[in-house]
Amino acid sequence: MTPQEFDAFYAASFSRLTGQLYAITGNWSEAQDVVQEAFIRAWDRRRSLDPDDAPEAWIRTTARRLAHSRWRRLARGLHLAGRHHRPEPPTVEPPTEEHLVLVAALRDLPEAQRIALVLHHMCDLSVEQVAAETCSGVSAVKSRLARGRASLAARLADRTPTSEEGKLRV
Repeated sequence: MTPQEFDAFYAASFSRLTGQLYAITGNWSEAQDVVQEAFIRAWDRRRSLDPDDAPEAWIRTTARRLAHSRWRRLARGLHLAGRHHRPEPPTVEPPTEEHLVLVAALRDLPEAQRIALVLHHMCDLSVEQVAAETCSGVSAVKSRLARGRASLAARLADRTPTSEEGKLRV
């Protein structure tokens, strides 16, 4: 990939990837940081990135792994510091109340279900593509999607904000 192709790829996909990682992490600043770091790593290997070989999936997977590594380091640091709790994530003003409800409900799901739901529904990946990106079997992804949808529906039913129409728009 040439520098010009990489610049165009970055411009076209940075916002979308940040939104996807925000849905996974629940933290806008963290999502921006890990996506930016993933792009920095991709820049170093841009010559081997093929625009026809899903470079966006490589960036998303790298960013997701970076976020996971940061969470592990934070948890280990807190444990070593004698703290046995996780700090409250910083509050980020979402565009709508419904968006906040959805992100909070996603945050309550187990990580594997949350990642499967985001990759399948937000990133429009097929079940087979989700399985390949998460190194899981197709049946495991289908199970995570089914369980995740059921859990998400129950959580959203419990957290529906009161509005004039009484409807949740997600």
